[in-house]
Amino acid sequence: MAAEHTTLTPVSHTHLDDLRSGLPLSRALACQLIRAGDHELPGLLAAAVAAKQRFKPDIITYSRKVFIPLTNLCRDYCGYCIFRRDPGDAGAHTMTPDEVLQVARAGEKMGCTEALFSLGDKPELAFPEMRETLRRLGYNSTLHYLEAMCDLVLRETTLLPHPNPGLLSADWIRRLAAVSPSMGLMLETTSDALLRPGCAHDNAPDKLPSKRLRTIEDAGKQNVPFTTGLLFGIGETPEDRVNTLFAIRELHLRYGHIQEVIVQNFRAKPGIPMQDRPEPTHGEMLSTVAVARLLLPDVNIQAPPNLSAPYYDELLGAGINDWGGISPLTPDFINPEKPWPHLEELRLRTEAKGYSLRPRLPIYPEFLPAVTAGPGLLAKKVKAAADREGYAWRATAA
Repeated sequence: MAAEHTTLTPVSHTHLDDLRSGLPLSRALACQLIRAGDHELPGLLAAAVAAKQRFKPDIITYSRKVFIPLTNLCRDYCGYCIFRRDPGDAGAHTMTPDEVLQVARAGEKMGCTEALFSLGDKPELAFPEMRETLRRLGYNSTLHYLEAMCDLVLRETTLLPHPNPGLLSADWIRRLAAVSPSMGLMLETTSDALLRPGCAHDNAPDKLPSKRLRTIEDAGKQNVPFTTGLLFGIGETPEDRVNTLFAIRELHLRYGHIQEVIVQNFRAKPGIPMQDRPEPTHGEMLSTVAVARLLLPDVNIQAPPNLSAPYYDELLGAGINDWGGISPLTPDFINPEKPWPHLEELRLRTEAKGYSLRPRLPIYPEFLPAVTAGPGLLAKKVKAAADREGYAWRATAA
């Protein structure tokens, strides 16, 4: 569980000036800054914004998407999750191909370019009901079904699939990369302490950090553009947050495939085991985003605006360059109590901070060559969806 707060020596103005000028952030200093107090936070944020401007000046992006919850059955029981269900629970559902295509086509009409597939991790290993559902649909596993649905959306619509299926073998990364330009897996944390009884991951076999790191590394070995991130406020220490960001950084330095890091703050919800756990403060959110930017200066940093409403525009002052997926059609099924901001409001708030808002694809412009260099339907569809700069040409901000 989280360690008690310790008193730290204030960070000097010299350290902050060095960071603002582009000098790298050490682990020791990162551990101090992630606990930044009122006097240190403005300097930390200024350094993070300077780093963001060196990376991608004056532009903030978002992905116009539909959220496709392929199945909410899951064998993991995370203490913060309201998405998962057991068979027979109210709301338990596995989408049919017709339902998938209906959502994708509706999103296509609204200018969406991404189909975000979210699903429980290998539910057929825990539930005979899921095995029977897959048998009726004609598939051997949830991953086989996901692969087919990504291919369906790719062939029948202009949307590009982005799957978040949980742990993957190297072979499954290869297979899914043939039907999606990018994929993702939240690392969440590198803290094994959260696997202990009574902690967030005590009954979640797929949340073992070493297994998640292996999936991210296997994607790197295959040059697959990959989204990952940090989930904080779930019982880890501030130092654990820094360790998680360093683990992501090390994989990116080795393989160069981390296209995006999500900094996601825990939000309490009625009915979850952690419903009474305190949420991270707004200051903690800002300092964590800023440290992520300084540790990953050449990686896209995203923070979900709906989880920081109504003050989400202040995240622009902490170094993010992306708002993540925003849907004009479907809710955030992971955080259904937190609606997306309207895209016009998002544009106005972004411009009020001095930035322009650009729609992107699920794959970022700098990673397009990894997908479009070869032949095949996927490369053709990605090329058709991208403008000359590699952003999404179909979507608008309104």
